[in-house]
Amino acid sequence: MRLVHRPPFAGCCSRAFLQFWTGGEQGRQRRFLFPGSPTSASHWSKVVSEAEKIVGYPTSFMSLRCLLSDELSNIAMQVRKLVGTRHPLLNTARGFVYDSRNNLQMRGLVVLLISKAAGPNNTANSSLQQDMISGIYSSQRSLAEVTELIHTAFLVHRGIVNVGELTSLDGPLKDMQFGNKMAILSGDFLLANACTGLAQLQNTKVVEIMSSAIGELVQGIYYENSNLAKENGLTDDIGISTWEEQIFLSHSALLAKSCQAAMELAKHDAEIQNMAFKYGKHMSMSHKLNVDIQPFVKENCNGTVAFSLNSAPVVLHQELIGRDAWMKQIREVQIKGRLVDYTKLQDAIKAGKGVTSAIDLCRLHGNRALAALECFPPSEARSALENIVCAVTRFP
Repeated sequence: MRLVHRPPFAGCCSRAFLQFWTGGEQGRQRRFLFPGSPTSASHWSKVVSEAEKIVGYPTSFMSLRCLLSDELSNIAMQVRKLVGTRHPLLNTARGFVYDSRNNLQMRGLVVLLISKAAGPNNTANSSLQQDMISGIYSSQRSLAEVTELIHTAFLVHRGIVNVGELTSLDGPLKDMQFGNKMAILSGDFLLANACTGLAQLQNTKVVEIMSSAIGELVQGIYYENSNLAKENGLTDDIGISTWEEQIFLSHSALLAKSCQAAMELAKHDAEIQNMAFKYGKHMSMSHKLNVDIQPFVKENCNGTVAFSLNSAPVVLHQELIGRDAWMKQIREVQIKGRLVDYTKLQDAIKAGKGVTSAIDLCRLHGNRALAALECFPPSEARSALENIVCAVTRFP
Protein backbone atom coordinates (compact mmCIF):
# COMPACT_ATOMS: atom_id res chain seq x y z
CA MET A 1 0.00 0.00 0.00
CA ARG A 2 1.46 3.34 -1.07
CA LEU A 3 0.54 6.62 0.54
CA VAL A 4 0.31 9.58 -1.79
CA HIS A 5 1.32 12.79 -0.07
CA ARG A 6 -1.27 15.53 -0.37
CA PRO A 7 -1.74 18.95 1.20
CA PRO A 8 -3.04 18.81 4.76
CA PHE A 9 -6.80 18.64 5.30
CA ALA A 10 -7.37 17.83 1.62
CA GLY A 11 -9.45 14.99 0.30
CA CYS A 12 -13.08 14.03 0.24
CA CYS A 13 -15.03 12.33 3.05
CA SER A 14 -15.02 8.57 2.81
CA ARG A 15 -18.22 6.94 4.05
CA ALA A 16 -16.45 3.65 4.74
CA PHE A 17 -13.81 5.46 6.74
CA LEU A 18 -16.39 7.27 8.87
CA GLN A 19 -18.26 4.02 9.51
CA PHE A 20 -15.05 2.43 10.74
CA TRP A 21 -14.05 5.24 13.09
CA THR A 22 -17.51 5.29 14.66
CA GLY A 23 -17.26 1.55 15.33
CA GLY A 24 -19.48 0.44 12.45
CA GLU A 25 -22.42 0.23 14.61
CA GLN A 26 -23.19 31.54 31.24
CA GLY A 27 -22.25 33.45 33.97
CA ARG A 28 -18.57 34.36 34.24
CA GLN A 29 -16.50 32.62 36.92
CA ARG A 30 -14.16 35.00 38.67
CA ARG A 31 -10.58 34.23 39.55
CA PHE A 32 -11.06 32.21 42.75
CA LEU A 33 -12.96 28.95 42.47
CA PHE A 34 -15.51 27.59 44.87
CA PRO A 35 -14.52 24.23 46.37
CA GLY A 36 -16.87 21.28 46.31
CA SER A 37 -18.74 22.26 43.15
CA PRO A 38 -20.28 19.30 41.30
CA THR A 39 -18.80 18.07 38.05
CA SER A 40 -20.11 15.69 35.40
CA ALA A 41 -19.58 14.65 31.81
CA SER A 42 -22.77 16.49 30.83
CA HIS A 43 -21.55 19.72 32.44
CA TRP A 44 -18.20 19.46 30.65
CA SER A 45 -19.90 18.76 27.32
CA LYS A 46 -22.14 21.80 27.82
CA VAL A 47 -19.14 24.03 28.49
CA VAL A 48 -17.39 22.78 25.34
CA SER A 49 -20.55 23.08 23.23
CA GLU A 50 -21.08 26.70 24.27
CA ALA A 51 -17.43 27.49 23.59
CA GLU A 52 -17.64 25.98 20.08
CA LYS A 53 -20.50 28.33 19.20
CA ILE A 54 -18.27 31.30 20.00
CA VAL A 55 -15.46 30.30 17.61
CA GLY A 56 -17.78 29.68 14.69
CA TYR A 57 -17.91 25.92 14.17
CA PRO A 58 -17.68 22.70 16.19
CA THR A 59 -14.05 21.71 16.71
CA SER A 60 -15.03 18.21 17.83
CA PHE A 61 -14.49 17.14 14.21
CA MET A 62 -11.62 19.51 13.48
CA SER A 63 -8.96 16.90 12.76
CA LEU A 64 -11.38 14.73 10.79
CA ARG A 65 -10.83 16.83 7.67
CA CYS A 66 -7.46 15.14 7.37
CA LEU A 67 -8.59 11.84 8.86
CA LEU A 68 -11.30 11.51 6.19
CA SER A 69 -8.87 11.89 3.30
CA ASP A 70 -8.51 9.10 0.74
CA GLU A 71 -5.09 8.05 2.05
CA LEU A 72 -6.25 7.40 5.59
CA SER A 73 -9.44 5.81 4.28
CA ASN A 74 -7.20 3.12 2.79
CA ILE A 75 -5.46 2.69 6.15
CA ALA A 76 -8.81 2.43 7.91
CA MET A 77 -9.90 -0.42 5.67
CA GLN A 78 -6.75 -2.30 6.67
CA VAL A 79 -7.20 -1.54 10.37
CA ARG A 80 -10.64 -3.20 10.25
CA LYS A 81 -8.68 -6.43 10.56
CA LEU A 82 -8.10 -5.53 14.22
CA VAL A 83 -11.81 -5.79 15.06
CA GLY A 84 -12.16 -8.55 17.64
CA THR A 85 -8.76 -7.89 19.23
CA ARG A 86 -7.87 -5.66 22.18
CA HIS A 87 -5.46 -3.47 20.27
CA PRO A 88 -5.70 0.10 21.69
CA LEU A 89 -5.68 1.60 18.18
CA LEU A 90 -9.38 0.65 17.89
CA ASN A 91 -10.41 2.63 20.97
CA THR A 92 -8.26 5.57 19.86
CA ALA A 93 -9.94 5.55 16.45
CA ARG A 94 -13.45 5.55 17.90
CA GLY A 95 -12.46 8.33 20.27
CA PHE A 96 -11.70 10.62 17.32
CA VAL A 97 -15.41 10.86 16.62
CA TYR A 98 -16.94 10.61 20.09
CA ASP A 99 -15.43 10.82 23.54
CA SER A 100 -17.81 12.58 25.93
CA ARG A 101 -15.43 12.21 28.87
CA ASN A 102 -12.23 13.76 27.58
CA ASN A 103 -13.07 15.71 24.40
CA LEU A 104 -9.95 14.77 22.49
CA GLN A 105 -10.21 17.89 20.30
CA MET A 106 -10.15 20.33 23.23
CA ARG A 107 -6.72 21.76 22.36
CA GLY A 108 -7.79 23.24 19.05
CA LEU A 109 -10.84 24.77 20.69
CA VAL A 110 -8.68 26.50 23.33
CA VAL A 111 -6.36 27.89 20.64
CA LEU A 112 -9.33 29.38 18.79
CA LEU A 113 -10.87 30.80 21.96
CA ILE A 114 -7.69 32.50 23.13
CA SER A 115 -7.14 33.86 19.62
CA LYS A 116 -10.60 35.42 19.70
CA ALA A 117 -10.14 36.64 23.29
CA ALA A 118 -6.90 38.45 22.40
CA GLY A 119 -8.42 39.93 19.26
CA PRO A 120 -6.43 41.76 16.58
CA ASN A 121 -3.28 43.68 17.28
CA ASN A 122 -4.06 47.40 17.04
CA THR A 123 -0.80 48.00 15.18
CA ALA A 124 -1.49 45.30 12.56
CA ASN A 125 -1.84 46.42 8.96
CA SER A 126 -5.25 46.54 7.26
CA SER A 127 -4.56 43.53 5.02
CA LEU A 128 -4.09 41.36 8.10
CA GLN A 129 -7.33 42.72 9.60
CA GLN A 130 -9.29 41.74 6.47
CA ASP A 131 -8.16 38.14 6.96
CA MET A 132 -10.28 37.78 10.13
CA ILE A 133 -13.43 35.67 10.30
CA SER A 134 -15.50 35.84 13.50
CA GLY A 135 -12.61 37.61 15.19
CA ILE A 136 -10.05 34.89 14.37
CA TYR A 137 -7.35 34.99 11.69
CA SER A 138 -7.38 32.17 9.15
CA SER A 139 -3.78 31.40 10.09
CA GLN A 140 -4.88 30.91 13.71
CA ARG A 141 -7.58 28.46 12.60
CA SER A 142 -4.95 26.58 10.60
CA LEU A 143 -2.71 26.53 13.69
CA ALA A 144 -5.57 25.05 15.75
CA GLU A 145 -5.92 22.26 13.22
CA VAL A 146 -2.16 21.68 13.22
CA THR A 147 -2.26 21.42 17.01
CA GLU A 148 -5.00 18.80 16.80
CA LEU A 149 -3.10 16.81 14.19
CA ILE A 150 0.06 16.77 16.32
CA HIS A 151 -1.90 15.63 19.37
CA THR A 152 -3.76 12.99 17.35
CA ALA A 153 -0.53 11.68 15.80
CA PHE A 154 1.05 11.13 19.21
CA LEU A 155 -2.19 9.67 20.52
CA VAL A 156 -2.10 7.07 17.74
CA HIS A 157 1.57 6.34 18.41
CA ARG A 158 0.76 5.72 22.08
CA GLY A 159 -1.43 2.84 20.89
CA ILE A 160 1.64 0.72 20.13
CA VAL A 161 1.61 -2.32 22.42
CA ASN A 162 4.45 -4.41 23.82
CA VAL A 163 3.92 -7.75 22.08
CA GLY A 164 6.08 -9.44 24.74
CA GLU A 165 3.40 -8.78 27.35
CA LEU A 166 0.37 -9.96 25.36
CA THR A 167 -1.94 -12.76 26.44
CA SER A 168 -4.23 -14.99 24.39
CA LEU A 169 -7.18 -12.77 25.35
CA ASP A 170 -5.64 -9.78 23.57
CA GLY A 171 -5.94 -11.43 20.17
CA PRO A 172 -3.71 -13.27 17.69
CA LEU A 173 -0.07 -12.16 17.81
CA LYS A 174 -0.05 -11.59 14.05
CA ASP A 175 -2.99 -9.18 14.28
CA MET A 176 -1.46 -7.28 17.20
CA GLN A 177 1.82 -6.88 15.31
CA PHE A 178 -0.15 -5.65 12.32
CA GLY A 179 -1.92 -3.15 14.58
CA ASN A 180 1.43 -1.79 15.73
CA LYS A 181 2.54 -1.26 12.15
CA MET A 182 -0.67 0.59 11.33
CA ALA A 183 -0.33 2.76 14.45
CA ILE A 184 3.17 3.78 13.40
CA LEU A 185 2.18 4.38 9.77
CA SER A 186 -0.96 6.41 10.46
CA GLY A 187 0.66 8.40 13.28
CA ASP A 188 3.61 9.31 11.06
CA PHE A 189 1.23 10.31 8.27
CA LEU A 190 -0.72 12.66 10.57
CA LEU A 191 2.48 14.18 11.93
CA ALA A 192 3.82 14.73 8.41
CA ASN A 193 0.60 16.53 7.44
CA ALA A 194 0.83 18.65 10.59
CA CYS A 195 4.39 19.68 9.74
CA THR A 196 3.34 20.57 6.19
CA GLY A 197 0.48 22.68 7.52
CA LEU A 198 2.86 24.36 9.93
CA ALA A 199 5.24 25.25 7.11
CA GLN A 200 2.37 26.73 5.09
CA LEU A 201 1.85 29.33 7.82
CA GLN A 202 5.10 30.88 6.57
CA ASN A 203 6.14 32.16 9.98
CA THR A 204 9.56 31.00 11.15
CA LYS A 205 8.94 32.03 14.77
CA VAL A 206 5.77 29.92 14.91
CA VAL A 207 7.59 26.97 13.32
CA GLU A 208 10.30 27.32 15.98
CA ILE A 209 7.75 27.44 18.82
CA MET A 210 5.77 24.44 17.60
CA SER A 211 8.89 22.42 16.79
CA SER A 212 10.08 22.84 20.36
CA ALA A 213 6.64 21.69 21.56
CA ILE A 214 6.96 18.50 19.50
CA GLY A 215 10.43 17.88 20.94
CA GLU A 216 9.18 18.36 24.50
CA LEU A 217 6.21 16.09 23.82
CA VAL A 218 8.56 13.32 22.69
CA GLN A 219 10.70 13.81 25.79
CA GLY A 220 7.64 13.70 28.05
CA ILE A 221 6.32 10.51 26.50
CA TYR A 222 9.75 8.94 26.99
CA TYR A 223 9.52 9.67 30.73
CA GLU A 224 5.94 8.41 30.73
CA ASN A 225 6.87 5.11 29.11
CA SER A 226 9.77 4.69 31.54
CA ASN A 227 7.27 4.94 34.40
CA LEU A 228 4.80 2.58 32.76
CA ALA A 229 7.50 -0.08 32.56
CA LYS A 230 7.42 -0.11 36.37
CA GLU A 231 3.65 0.23 36.66
CA ASN A 232 3.07 -3.12 38.37
CA GLY A 233 6.09 -2.78 40.58
CA LEU A 234 7.37 0.15 42.61
CA THR A 235 6.87 3.76 41.65
CA ASP A 236 9.78 6.11 41.27
CA ASP A 237 10.88 8.06 44.32
CA ILE A 238 9.96 11.45 42.82
CA GLY A 239 8.41 14.52 44.37
CA ILE A 240 5.44 16.42 43.01
CA SER A 241 7.74 19.09 41.51
CA THR A 242 9.44 16.48 39.33
CA TRP A 243 6.04 15.02 38.46
CA GLU A 244 4.86 18.47 37.31
CA GLU A 245 7.96 18.93 35.15
CA GLN A 246 7.34 15.61 33.41
CA ILE A 247 3.61 16.24 32.97
CA PHE A 248 4.31 19.65 31.47
CA LEU A 249 6.38 17.98 28.78
CA SER A 250 3.91 15.20 27.96
CA HIS A 251 0.58 17.02 28.45
CA SER A 252 0.98 20.79 28.69
CA ALA A 253 3.77 21.91 26.36
CA LEU A 254 1.77 21.44 23.16
CA LEU A 255 -1.21 23.52 24.26
CA ALA A 256 0.89 26.16 26.02
CA LYS A 257 3.09 26.77 22.98
CA SER A 258 0.15 26.59 20.58
CA CYS A 259 -1.51 29.43 22.52
CA GLN A 260 1.76 31.36 22.38
CA ALA A 261 2.10 30.73 18.64
CA ALA A 262 -1.47 31.94 18.05
CA MET A 263 -0.52 35.28 19.62
CA GLU A 264 2.60 35.46 17.45
CA LEU A 265 0.47 35.00 14.32
CA ALA A 266 -1.60 38.03 15.37
CA LYS A 267 1.60 40.04 16.00
CA HIS A 268 0.90 40.49 19.71
CA ASP A 269 3.77 41.53 21.96
CA ALA A 270 5.85 39.27 24.21
CA GLU A 271 3.75 39.98 27.31
CA ILE A 272 0.52 38.81 25.67
CA GLN A 273 2.30 35.76 24.27
CA ASN A 274 3.60 34.91 27.74
CA MET A 275 0.11 35.20 29.29
CA ALA A 276 -1.34 32.95 26.58
CA PHE A 277 1.45 30.45 27.24
CA LYS A 278 0.68 30.50 30.97
CA TYR A 279 -3.02 29.94 30.39
CA GLY A 280 -2.38 26.93 28.14
CA LYS A 281 0.15 25.50 30.60
CA HIS A 282 -1.89 25.83 33.78
CA MET A 283 -5.23 24.90 32.22
CA SER A 284 -3.81 21.67 30.79
CA MET A 285 -2.08 20.91 34.10
CA SER A 286 -5.46 21.29 35.84
CA HIS A 287 -7.03 19.01 33.25
CA LYS A 288 -4.41 16.32 33.80
CA LEU A 289 -4.75 16.57 37.59
CA ASN A 290 -8.53 16.27 37.22
CA VAL A 291 -8.12 13.06 35.22
CA ASP A 292 -5.73 11.64 37.84
CA ILE A 293 -8.06 12.52 40.72
CA GLN A 294 -11.26 11.06 39.22
CA PRO A 295 -10.58 7.40 40.24
CA PHE A 296 -10.40 8.51 43.88
CA VAL A 297 -13.53 10.69 43.93
CA LYS A 298 -15.79 9.06 41.36
CA GLU A 299 -18.61 6.89 42.68
CA ASN A 300 -18.46 3.51 40.97
CA CYS A 301 -20.86 0.74 41.87
CA ASN A 302 -18.58 -1.86 40.28
CA GLY A 303 -15.75 -1.26 42.75
CA THR A 304 -12.33 0.28 42.26
CA VAL A 305 -11.72 2.57 39.29
CA ALA A 306 -8.38 1.88 37.62
CA PHE A 307 -5.63 4.34 38.50
CA SER A 308 -1.94 4.81 37.77
CA LEU A 309 0.75 4.34 40.39
CA ASN A 310 2.35 7.47 38.95
CA SER A 311 -0.74 9.67 39.15
CA ALA A 312 -0.71 12.91 41.14
CA PRO A 313 -2.65 11.65 44.21
CA VAL A 314 -0.29 8.66 44.52
CA VAL A 315 2.85 10.78 44.14
CA LEU A 316 1.57 13.26 46.72
CA HIS A 317 0.54 10.46 49.09
CA GLN A 318 4.02 8.94 48.82
CA GLU A 319 5.65 12.32 49.40
CA LEU A 320 3.50 13.06 52.45
CA ILE A 321 3.93 9.73 54.27
CA GLY A 322 7.55 9.15 53.28
CA ARG A 323 9.23 6.57 51.07
CA ASP A 324 9.60 3.91 53.77
CA ALA A 325 5.93 4.02 54.76
CA TRP A 326 4.92 3.92 51.08
CA MET A 327 7.07 0.86 50.42
CA LYS A 328 5.47 -0.81 53.43
CA GLN A 329 1.98 -0.11 52.04
CA ILE A 330 3.00 -1.53 48.68
CA ARG A 331 4.25 -4.75 50.30
CA GLU A 332 1.02 -5.08 52.30
CA VAL A 333 -1.17 -4.96 49.18
CA GLN A 334 0.98 -7.19 46.97
CA ILE A 335 -0.77 -10.43 46.06
CA LYS A 336 1.71 -12.50 44.10
CA GLY A 337 5.06 -11.28 42.90
CA ARG A 338 4.55 -7.80 41.45
CA LEU A 339 0.73 -7.92 41.34
CA VAL A 340 -1.01 -5.31 43.50
CA ASP A 341 -4.47 -5.30 45.09
CA TYR A 342 -5.58 -1.90 43.83
CA THR A 343 -8.73 -1.86 45.96
CA LYS A 344 -6.75 -1.99 49.20
CA LEU A 345 -4.15 0.44 47.88
CA GLN A 346 -6.85 2.90 46.83
CA ASP A 347 -8.40 2.73 50.32
CA ALA A 348 -5.00 3.45 51.88
CA ILE A 349 -4.45 6.46 49.62
CA LYS A 350 -7.95 7.80 50.29
CA ALA A 351 -7.26 7.56 54.03
CA GLY A 352 -4.28 9.90 53.63
CA LYS A 353 -4.04 13.47 52.37
CA GLY A 354 -2.79 12.75 48.87
CA VAL A 355 -6.19 13.15 47.19
CA THR A 356 -7.09 16.43 48.91
CA SER A 357 -3.60 17.76 48.19
CA ALA A 358 -4.03 16.88 44.50
CA ILE A 359 -7.39 18.70 44.44
CA ASP A 360 -5.75 21.76 46.00
CA LEU A 361 -2.96 21.60 43.40
CA CYS A 362 -5.54 21.32 40.60
CA ARG A 363 -7.29 24.45 41.85
CA LEU A 364 -3.97 26.24 42.25
CA HIS A 365 -3.17 25.69 38.58
CA GLY A 366 -6.74 26.69 37.71
CA ASN A 367 -6.40 29.99 39.54
CA ARG A 368 -3.09 30.65 37.78
CA ALA A 369 -4.76 30.02 34.43
CA LEU A 370 -7.55 32.46 35.33
CA ALA A 371 -5.01 35.04 36.45
CA ALA A 372 -3.31 34.83 33.04
CA LEU A 373 -6.61 35.73 31.35
CA GLU A 374 -6.87 39.05 33.17
CA CYS A 375 -4.68 40.71 30.54
CA PHE A 376 -7.40 40.08 27.93
CA PRO A 377 -10.46 42.35 27.65
CA PRO A 378 -13.82 40.95 28.86
CA SER A 379 -15.57 38.99 26.11
CA GLU A 380 -17.53 35.83 25.40
CA ALA A 381 -14.33 34.05 24.42
CA ARG A 382 -12.60 34.98 27.67
CA SER A 383 -15.67 33.82 29.64
CA ALA A 384 -15.60 30.51 27.77
CA LEU A 385 -11.93 30.04 28.67
CA GLU A 386 -12.77 30.76 32.31
CA ASN A 387 -15.65 28.28 32.20
CA ILE A 388 -13.34 25.56 30.87
CA VAL A 389 -11.00 26.09 33.83
CA CYS A 390 -13.97 26.05 36.19
CA ALA A 391 -15.17 22.75 34.71
CA VAL A 392 -11.84 20.97 35.25
CA THR A 393 -11.41 22.24 38.81
CA ARG A 394 -14.78 21.10 40.16
CA PHE A 395 -15.04 17.97 42.23
CA PRO A 396 -17.92 16.27 44.08
